[in-house]
Amino acid sequence: MFKFLKEKLKSAISKISESVEREGEIEEKIVEKPIEEPQSKEEKGYFAKLKEKIITTKINEEQFEKLFFDLELALMENNVAVEVIEKIKNDLKEQLVEKPITRTKVEDTIVLALKDSIKDLFQNKSIDLFQEIKDKKEKPYVIAFFGINGSGKTTSIAKIAQMLKDKKISCVLAAGDTFRAASIEQLQQHADKVGVKVIKHDYGADPAAVAFDAIKHAKAKNIDAVLIDTAGRMHSNQNLIDEMKKIIRVTKPDLKIFVGESITGNDCVEQAKTFNDAVGIDGIILAKADVDEKGGTAVSISYVTKKPILFLGTGQKYGDLETFNSEVVIRNLGLV
Repeated sequence: MFKFLKEKLKSAISKISESVEREGEIEEKIVEKPIEEPQSKEEKGYFAKLKEKIITTKINEEQFEKLFFDLELALMENNVAVEVIEKIKNDLKEQLVEKPITRTKVEDTIVLALKDSIKDLFQNKSIDLFQEIKDKKEKPYVIAFFGINGSGKTTSIAKIAQMLKDKKISCVLAAGDTFRAASIEQLQQHADKVGVKVIKHDYGADPAAVAFDAIKHAKAKNIDAVLIDTAGRMHSNQNLIDEMKKIIRVTKPDLKIFVGESITGNDCVEQAKTFNDAVGIDGIILAKADVDEKGGTAVSISYVTKKPILFLGTGQKYGDLETFNSEVVIRNLGLV
């Protein structure tokens, strides 16, 4: 995961470090550091302070602009969003420009500044989905899933259903994609394998009515959660956007999740922005994160939408869904 971005970051940081050491303004200064805390008055005269020569370097703003180019290029090549690149640039400028940097620790200083900046991209409060479902007094807990065609939405729903089942949380699926051929059969196949029920109507039926019936069924059977599948749609299809808004008006979901393919990079980020503008998403699932060697989507999408990444799809099996952990991203980028 994130193999290319990790390699590009490492290369860019090395180039910046070498340039700073070569071109930065060198400054020598003498600092005094106590080598041991005296225990008594008699010892104060005995334990002198260690005088140490520290050689530091500084970079000015003009140098920084030139040096950041390599890092900016690395981020752009790996699908990091423009807003995120600008944020990282401003953060590094604040941390590095006109600040004394010990010459032997230039690379460490840059890595630490970059790590802090990227960590800050994931400050949106996450959601403990399973605890929220358990805590809701009036069942069921309703989750609506949205995304474009082929984003891995239906498979992600099946994976969530499997996670719920493993945690002894009951659920039912609503076949709300009545638009795409074979979509209902696909959801039914997943449901059969996981061992959960699907509420469905015929193709061409009102998806909001399907979702409503699924909620009604869940209430009657005291089922904990309803997972609503919806038709894949692009922002250009106004009819499907209106349909999506109707589903939300009718079902009043507790959680609205956008599902996107991590490997599609900035396209995925733009899709998430579109769905967020249309219906106000609450969280994100990134499918195919295990084969995303660039990593720009995972780095960018939460910051751009101001919504948390909840899960990463990491394979084809129903158990291949991981709770998102920003520390794993930092580690995979080599910023440790």
